[in-house]
Amino acid sequence: MTTESDSFPRRHARTQRFTLGAPRSFTVAPDGSRVVFLRSASGTDRANALWVLDPVDAGERVAADPRALLGGASEDLSPQERARRERSREGGAGIVAYATDDAVELASFALSGRLFTAELRAGTARELPVAGPVIDPRPSPDGRLVAYVAGGSLRVVGAEGEDDRALAEPESESVSYGLAEFIAAEEMGRSRGFWWAPESDRLLVARVDDAPVERWWISDPAQPKRDPHHVPYPAAGTANAEVRLFVLGLDGVRTEVRWDRARYPYLARVHWSAAGAPLLLVQARDQRSQLFLAVDTDSGATRMVHADEDPIWLDLFPGVPCWSPSGHLVRIADEGGARVLSVGGRPLTGAQLHVRAVLDVTAEDVLVAASAGEAAEHPETGEVHVYRVNELGVERLSGEPGVHSAVRAGGVTVLVSATPDRPGSQARVLREGGRRDRGAQTAAGAGSGVTIRSFAEDPGLSPRVFLTEGGARRIPCAVVMPTDYPGDVSPASAPPLPVLLDPYGGPHGPRVLAAHNAHLTSQWFADQGFAVVVADGRGTPGRSPGWEKAIHQDFTVALDDQIEALQDLAKRYPLDLSRVAIRGWSFGGWLAGLAVLRRPDVFHAGIAGAPVTDWRLYDTHYTERYLGDPATAARTYAESSLVTDEGLSSPAEPHRPLMIVHGLADDNVVVAHALRLSSALLAAGRPHEVLPLSGVTHMTPQEQVAENLLLLQVDFLKRSLGLSWSTAAGRGA
Repeated sequence: MTTESDSFPRRHARTQRFTLGAPRSFTVAPDGSRVVFLRSASGTDRANALWVLDPVDAGERVAADPRALLGGASEDLSPQERARRERSREGGAGIVAYATDDAVELASFALSGRLFTAELRAGTARELPVAGPVIDPRPSPDGRLVAYVAGGSLRVVGAEGEDDRALAEPESESVSYGLAEFIAAEEMGRSRGFWWAPESDRLLVARVDDAPVERWWISDPAQPKRDPHHVPYPAAGTANAEVRLFVLGLDGVRTEVRWDRARYPYLARVHWSAAGAPLLLVQARDQRSQLFLAVDTDSGATRMVHADEDPIWLDLFPGVPCWSPSGHLVRIADEGGARVLSVGGRPLTGAQLHVRAVLDVTAEDVLVAASAGEAAEHPETGEVHVYRVNELGVERLSGEPGVHSAVRAGGVTVLVSATPDRPGSQARVLREGGRRDRGAQTAAGAGSGVTIRSFAEDPGLSPRVFLTEGGARRIPCAVVMPTDYPGDVSPASAPPLPVLLDPYGGPHGPRVLAAHNAHLTSQWFADQGFAVVVADGRGTPGRSPGWEKAIHQDFTVALDDQIEALQDLAKRYPLDLSRVAIRGWSFGGWLAGLAVLRRPDVFHAGIAGAPVTDWRLYDTHYTERYLGDPATAARTYAESSLVTDEGLSSPAEPHRPLMIVHGLADDNVVVAHALRLSSALLAAGRPHEVLPLSGVTHMTPQEQVAENLLLLQVDFLKRSLGLSWSTAAGRGA
């Protein structure tokens, strides 16, 4: 139990950033009679149960309790399941994912590698005795069968547990059926490897062969008796896994789906609905061209529905491509300098909106998540809203400032909203007719609909955040001030504060968000005596495709934008530019290392967490999209590296304190990045500290590690900037 004496770092770690106990992973029945979701029992309980809510009377009931189903036994996860959770950054336990049939009457899920189903109307759950360990079970659309992966085989079993059989079995140890390969799950947002036909009579199944991929060893030096993990890792410029696609009948008959895999090796998206033939999105390795293909499931032949080309790169987006009910292609495209929704080849949005995802498609409209585009009259810094789009125009469904998303079916919408003035997120179930116009309160805030209860803990602090823009480029920024700082935050009103930049700063990682919990850690650092600055420069999801693609072949522009924002904000806020530190994780860790090595005139200390120090060691799909092929762009890689002569920039003086933090079990950004940087710094005579985290991956879910990691960072920053403990004594307790 959390007590009043617990520190914020301890509570932050124990509650997994105050996310435990909050409802998530919503599914709405097509008749609108049920909303299914996951939620744990408290703000410190990691084990999610499966719940069902009635939108009419707001009644909730448990459909599946993991503790009851496992008889109180602890979970035992296979290495493959652990890897899947690492790719999705899943830190929870119990039921972390589920799938349903079309009617949302049957759900399936895995616990400890065992297969369970839940009857959602009756609220009963049971285990199906099948071969394991089970990964990613999914009911057929008609609810009569469940397909799943075990031991690299794609298997199917009757919903009553009968006739368990393999439809496809691996031909060698390097082959698997029905699973997403590493880069699909890590970089493409495709976590699946099989898809049911709408008629429930066959499946599309991916066959992955990792044989061409280089093998890396991931070990824990603190545990010398343990064998290292042999991991296929497709580093930039090296071979990817071979991915093929088959139509598998329930009788085991297979038909290979054919396309030009030599030219378009990336299977990025698969969509199969009753509105049309299976739809594939395949990309070229350089990601500058892609094809939308319709599949003839009898012959395996494909025909091109649409082709895209871009001189820089083509992004992938959630929810697309798909068919509309009338058979039109729905996609998100970069056209005319804007990111638009296109249906049947016709753009339905313009430069006013920057479309981020398609949430739902019906015959009447398309539901999208979008932020303000470059042509918008009001920038709405950090906000993402839900819009209803059709040929008649665009209507915003979320009214209050914040970050919103939605799930919809059967005249029922689950609107999930995070706002600056409310801890956590709020999930409202709105029945048809609950929409509000742009100037009104949201339906969620206007008293209509049902709020799904959240058991997440209150963080106990409210971020004092100023959302603004910095520099000539109007870089989105958040300035976080100490809770007890005087009311006026102009430079002339009070003594300036030492500054901590707290960015991610890279693609797909916005940090400047109009949401309460997004700034909790920054607020805790601010309460230690800092003015914290978060800036989303070029490369982060922003107002236009051009903003995001400005980092093409040069990641270092991200550092230029951090400096531009910092120096402009100092004109309006009490920032002490003689004491500036920077911290970050992953891309943000690379950015922190780059800052102190390249610009010691601006930055006086840095903390680089899990940094990508040599981009040749990062994966193909991500790195080559931005920096190109290392065989032909060696100079580009060198200029964005922290370990080459260009990266270390030996003339840059003085040498600034740098702490390098890395998990030894990280299989995404492997610890070789930190070790190579440390070796290069030692050879260059540059002082630095290394904090190895034994047994820790790219996530840090371990409570004690996560807590002490924050405390050690504060200690390093105070030492490095010459701050006395009196500056922050007692804050954040």
